[in-house]
Amino acid sequence: MATASQGQCLGSSSDTNCLVDFRERLLTIDSNLGVKDVEHLKFLCQGFVSLKKLEKSSSASDIFEQLLAQELLSEEDPFFLAELLYIIRQKSLLKHLGYTKEQVMDLLPSGRKISPFRELLYQLSQEIDTETLKNIIFLLGDSIPKTPMTSLNLLDYLEKQGKIAEDDLTLLENLFKTVAPKLIKMLETYKGERAAQLVTPPVDTETESLHQGEQELLSGSDTKKLLEALPTAVYSMNRKYRGHCVIVNNHKFTDRPGTDNDALKDRPGTDKDAECLTQVFEWLGFTVCQYDNVTKEVMDQVLQEQKRDPDHDDRDCFVFCVLTHGDLGAVYSSDGVLIPIRKITSHFTAEQCPGLREKPKLFFFQACQGVMTQSSVAIEADAWNPEHTLKQSIPKEADFLLGMATVPGCKCFRDVEKGSWYIQSLCNCLKKLVPRGEDILSILTVVNHDVSRQTDEWGTKKQMPQPAFTLTKKLVFPVPQGAFQG
Repeated sequence: MATASQGQCLGSSSDTNCLVDFRERLLTIDSNLGVKDVEHLKFLCQGFVSLKKLEKSSSASDIFEQLLAQELLSEEDPFFLAELLYIIRQKSLLKHLGYTKEQVMDLLPSGRKISPFRELLYQLSQEIDTETLKNIIFLLGDSIPKTPMTSLNLLDYLEKQGKIAEDDLTLLENLFKTVAPKLIKMLETYKGERAAQLVTPPVDTETESLHQGEQELLSGSDTKKLLEALPTAVYSMNRKYRGHCVIVNNHKFTDRPGTDNDALKDRPGTDKDAECLTQVFEWLGFTVCQYDNVTKEVMDQVLQEQKRDPDHDDRDCFVFCVLTHGDLGAVYSSDGVLIPIRKITSHFTAEQCPGLREKPKLFFFQACQGVMTQSSVAIEADAWNPEHTLKQSIPKEADFLLGMATVPGCKCFRDVEKGSWYIQSLCNCLKKLVPRGEDILSILTVVNHDVSRQTDEWGTKKQMPQPAFTLTKKLVFPVPQGAFQG
């Protein structure tokens, strides 16, 4: 997606000078954006930058700094900012990034990052005039706060309250029929395009993100079709050893004063998950290594040791499990450092870890990927800082499987005595279905079904796991001798 932008320091002998030049162009863009533009950027960047950091951003340059930190914006690839400027109708500023509006239009179908739903809400906000907004607020009555709102504020509030969603525009349809019939067409166009995408989803070979709307989930009728289409080839499981299973189990967290994540709560019940994972993967023939309350420094050491382990040459497979607090596309170390999931998986590509080339690499994450809600005493949410971007979690190459406890943007749950819904279901399904010769994708589909049916005692908490993969063969674990002992 990267494109040479006008004024880039291509071929420059000084990377520092090049970076300074790019930041100067970002400041120029900032100087041409007003207060309303900044609010518009904040709205569009939800899901890519945490809400806390967006709230603290008082200028466009503050937002740009966050995008740079999240590697969503760089001198080599400024397209995400070009997309934002195009959406907020600041097309004259594209020249500072080396784009024309025609180039952005051509690149958007395959390179867009903003979800169609978020863009729809933004475009609707620009079409709702003052009188229409007043009428909508009147119709909603006491269901919304009695505070001054712009049309964008109102749509943002309705989304956060769950009154509208990408697959549920009923409230807006009813409102617009009464006060703004001309906006109905925008809703119908969006619904038609969404329906077409669900039937024939676009193929984007550059997309590695698990962000909602950018990849299909393994569920429902699509699962059956996908499993039927899988090749009959099976990964080899006849080497000298089965492989390593690494378990990172974060129970206690240290404070980091002065940061957004200075009060991560302990995670009672996680030791039960670690115990079950150890029992099951030892039963499957893996050598299990457990690390408790892992700091960022220790995590780096573990990853380096594992990727350099020469024993991988004689092993069939590799498993890496992380039990901790999470954010969208990232997990927390015990000292409160946010680690992108892609940073973890990238250590085990064929280039970084040749011993695992063409071998299945499985990663399981028990960590929330979205907004934390108030829970009961017995049920806790493994989340902290919401809406961190989830991108490039799985390397582009084959043979990776990523098992997430929940879909992007959502929370997952852990019983403080029995362990988490996801890990407990995963372990139980492995114990029951491996002896039947089921492959890992079929097993994870059953996990999806099992977890989706669970709820708390009040019936208010629900969870949906998400597997994503680049496996090219079926992964079937050899049936261990004897019944599971645990």
